[in-house]
Amino acid sequence: MAISEELYPSQDDLLYEEELLRNQFSLKLWWRYLVARSDSPFKKRFLIYERALKALPGSYKLWYAYLRERLELVRNLPIKHSQYETLNNTFERALVTMHKMPRIWIMYLQTLTDQELLTRTRRTFDRALCALPVTQHDRIWEPYLVFVSKKGVPIETSLRVYRRYLKYDPTHIEDFIEFLVNSGLWQEAAERLAGVLNDDQFYSIKGKTKHRLWLELCDLLTKHATEVSGLNVDAIIRGGIRKFTDEVGRLWTSLADYYIRRNLTEKARDIFEEGMTTVVTVRDFSVIFDAYSQFEESMLAYKMENMDSDEEEEGVEDNGTEEDVDIRFDINLSVANFEKKILHGFWLHDFNDVDLRLARLEHLMDRRPELANSVLLRQNPHNVEQWHRRIKLFEGNPTKQILTYTEAVRTVDPMKAVGKPHTLWVAFAKLYENHKDVTNARVIFDKAVQVNYKTVDNLASLWCEWAEMELRHKNFKGALELMRRATAEPSVEVKRKVAADGNEPVQMKLHRSLRIWTFYVDLEESLGTLESTRAVYERILDLRIATPQIIINYALLLEEHKYFEDAFKVYERGVKIFKYPHVKDIWVTYLSKFVKRYGKSKLERARELFEHAVEMGQTSMYRRHQSKRRGTPQVHRRAPAEAVKPLYMQYAKLEEDFGLAKRAMKVYDQAAKAVPNNEKLSMYEIYIARASEIFGIPKTREIYEQAITSGVPDKDVKAMCMKYAELEKSLGEIDRARGIYVYASQLADPRSDADFWNKWHEFEVQHGNEDTFREMLRIKRSVSASYSQTHFLLPEYLMQKDPKMNLDEAMDTLKLAGVPEDEMAALERQLVPTSNNTGAKESSRKVGFVSAGVESQSGEGIKVTANHEDIELPEESDSEDEKVQIAQKEIPDAVFGGLVRKREEEADGDGNGNGVESRDKNRDSQLGALERIKRQRQA
Repeated sequence: MAISEELYPSQDDLLYEEELLRNQFSLKLWWRYLVARSDSPFKKRFLIYERALKALPGSYKLWYAYLRERLELVRNLPIKHSQYETLNNTFERALVTMHKMPRIWIMYLQTLTDQELLTRTRRTFDRALCALPVTQHDRIWEPYLVFVSKKGVPIETSLRVYRRYLKYDPTHIEDFIEFLVNSGLWQEAAERLAGVLNDDQFYSIKGKTKHRLWLELCDLLTKHATEVSGLNVDAIIRGGIRKFTDEVGRLWTSLADYYIRRNLTEKARDIFEEGMTTVVTVRDFSVIFDAYSQFEESMLAYKMENMDSDEEEEGVEDNGTEEDVDIRFDINLSVANFEKKILHGFWLHDFNDVDLRLARLEHLMDRRPELANSVLLRQNPHNVEQWHRRIKLFEGNPTKQILTYTEAVRTVDPMKAVGKPHTLWVAFAKLYENHKDVTNARVIFDKAVQVNYKTVDNLASLWCEWAEMELRHKNFKGALELMRRATAEPSVEVKRKVAADGNEPVQMKLHRSLRIWTFYVDLEESLGTLESTRAVYERILDLRIATPQIIINYALLLEEHKYFEDAFKVYERGVKIFKYPHVKDIWVTYLSKFVKRYGKSKLERARELFEHAVEMGQTSMYRRHQSKRRGTPQVHRRAPAEAVKPLYMQYAKLEEDFGLAKRAMKVYDQAAKAVPNNEKLSMYEIYIARASEIFGIPKTREIYEQAITSGVPDKDVKAMCMKYAELEKSLGEIDRARGIYVYASQLADPRSDADFWNKWHEFEVQHGNEDTFREMLRIKRSVSASYSQTHFLLPEYLMQKDPKMNLDEAMDTLKLAGVPEDEMAALERQLVPTSNNTGAKESSRKVGFVSAGVESQSGEGIKVTANHEDIELPEESDSEDEKVQIAQKEIPDAVFGGLVRKREEEADGDGNGNGVESRDKNRDSQLGALERIKRQRQA
């Protein structure tokens, strides 16, 4: 065959050809030649490749490049083209020397796979596996499995290939199982999956858990029940139920589905029933119950659909004429027809069982609450509340309720019970009682009180319920006898025996139960005599289980029967037994009853009682304070304000009604000091109101000053100062009122206490002048500046100190903090009269405060100081003609209080002479201080 001229070497090829003639075994020269002719037609390059491979048949580089160009040549050609056969031959020639090169095999196998040459491809894969070492087989198996998974490949071929592959790499068994499932080979898929689950050393390369594999196996077995045989499906699924508790409901329904698909409906129904009676979660129960009800509904619908067709067939058979032939010898009958004819008319073989299936479905629906309750009881059989709900489900069926109660009291362990186990016994007895069977109710109670409960209160409740049942049936003596049995103390022998056993039942502690004693004492009060009731109360006190309410009830009982002194003795015993705050109610009741009973006749004894009650409260406070200081545990509780304050109020009212006014004021003073700081303001208001009514308004000045300096909170000090200033203004003491406003201004921030400054502003507008008004404005600016600088510039540790700071200390602190002293503050410091340092430190009085002559000193009693507001009287003149004209004004009656009116009334009741003298004395006492002095001089 003639070769075309274009395939001959050109003039440019001569250089390469000459070099190749000199060394034709040089791969470098051949490669340079091919690179240089990369733009030439493939036919020319084909000749160069063939010449190169003939010279160098073992060159992988040349073979790989040659095959790649061959593949590119046939890429767009149909697979039936002759070029593919040429390509296959080229691969075969390459594999003669390149049979150890996996890349060449992979290219060849991929080409054969695309050509869909099944037999040749399979054999080539096998040749590749035989030629290559085992370490490189994984590169061949991957396309091999892809090839056998294609459509058109025989299943048997694929199975054999997969089985061979599993011998090479058993870890990929999941791929094989997936292939079996996709191919519909359910039997082998189930066997392989079961083998995987039985292998404890199996590790899923796809990340599947044993739980997921179990579910896949169950689905496989149940959905293809008729195709899979040889496996114990029941045992497999039950093993999964025991092992995987979170999918119990699904596994039970799968097992039932398996029997349904195998047409074993009765067995499936048994599985549903077993599942509902064994699951312990409501979710699993709901899954099984829904599947069960759906199964029954579907079976009912199926029977109803087939019922019409069966009736039509029977009608046709009845119309036809049949000969009396022995069907046992008819070999043409099928099994189904044989059964139908031989069992015709037999009631167990009646296919028309729609009514039975409908009743079965209704019965299932009716049992749902009971079955759900059983699930909850399986979670915790000692749940008392669930037992009560279960019994309520059988309402109207006493027999079922009695059986349930019996099961409940046998099952519930009182030591592990959730709830109150004695309520089961009580409800059980009430069931008999409601059905007029009191005898059996007593038997139930008698058994119930012998059970060892967790707490004494449960046993006491049973005894009380038993006694209440006897009361409902008018058996009063029986109820009292039950209470005597319950409260009887165990004998010494019984105690010794229990102590030897080491496990003390609650029956040994029943005689100290407060609940049963209170019920007993109520019964005695209603049904017994006074002596028996007192004996019960005394027994309670002896056992030391009494409460303040029992003490009060005992005393009220004695008081109703006119045993007043005995009642007071009971109160005395109560206040000795209890401490604050529990004794508060006893004291209040005791004192109110005593005062109401005796009034003024036993005033000293009443005072002693009040003093004792108050001292107990104060002692409790003192002991608490001392325990805090020492860091020791507190034994006595402090009497709270609501406990002490009512006692003081009762004490003061006693003194006002039957005693002395001075003693009442003393009691109010003690109360104001004893109550906590947050109660002092209200207490001082009461104190001031009573003092004003009894002794007159001037008496309240001392109380106001004491309240201001008693340590009450700043807001209460401001309120008290404003009231004090209003008092002084009403009495005409304008300068004293202004001094009080000046004192209170140090505690009032103009930015937040606008009410105070408005009050002072109105006061100065009404009673001041230009100088006093300017002074008020100056103080307001000074206070505002000091508050702003103190709040924002002082260190934190100074802000946490006592905010009550006099003017000198405040200015010194601001100087140390680096705040410049303003001119107004400097002027004020200069105006303050300088005295010796000792006196200033001792008094430490705040600027502007005007005392009425009495200052409260801590720890030194009362210190009398000079009153700078006293009236300066002129010295006695030698001249008798010199007279001073002084304007006089009537003194309001409120100044003298109620004692003056009482004195006048008493004076009117005396004799004539004594009455005149007393009226003169009263008239003299109503005069002012200046008038009395003038009259003394004239006398």
